Amino acid sequence: MSYLDLTIAYGDILPVMADDSSRRAIQNAFSLIFELKLPSEIYASYAFATKLTDAKRSLPKVHLIAKNRRTQYMGSTSAYAAVLAAIQEDIEQLLKTNPGIFSFKTSGQGFVDILDFQTTGVVAFAKGQPFSKVQTGKQTINGHRVQVKQEYLTNSIDSMETLVAHL
Repeated sequence: MSYLDLTIAYGDILPVMADDSSRRAIQNAFSLIFELKLPSEIYASYAFATKLTDAKRSLPKVHLIAKNRRTQYMGSTSAYAAVLAAIQEDIEQLLKTNPGIFSFKTSGQGFVDILDFQTTGVVAFAKGQPFSKVQTGKQTINGHRVQVKQEYLTNSIDSMETLVAHL
C-alpha cells in the first residue's frame, strides 16, 4: 500500500508548531490537498485534489491537528499560545466553510496538545526507538552524554497515548 493509499484510507494528521511558518504550512496543505485558496488557477491542474478527482478517488479527511512542541512555559499570554490560537481560528473558519474535509465537527475534537519531547525525543529518534523502549538515565548519543529524565519520558509516552486516543 502506498502513502497515497494510506492517506486516502485513513486521512491525515497535521502537525503544527507554535510558529508562523507552521501556520503558513497548514494553509499550504489545505490549498494543495483540497484546492482551497490556490494562489493561481494554474495550480489547479497540478493539485492533489484534481489528481484524485481525475483518478475517481475520494479526498482524505483531516482527522487530527497535533499542536507540537508545547512546553510548560506556554501560558495563555505567551507568543506561542497566540500563534497556536491563530491556527485554531483558521481551522474553525474552515470547519464552517468546508466541514466535509474534516472527520471532526468542532476544533476542540480535532486538536491535541503534544508536549515538547526535548532530549527524550532526540534520544528516541537517534536510536530509532519508540518511547516505550527508551531507557532513563545517562546515555551517549553521537559522542555526547545526555540524560533522559523519567518525568520527561513519562510525559512523552502520555502525549503519544493522548494523540492515539484521539484517533
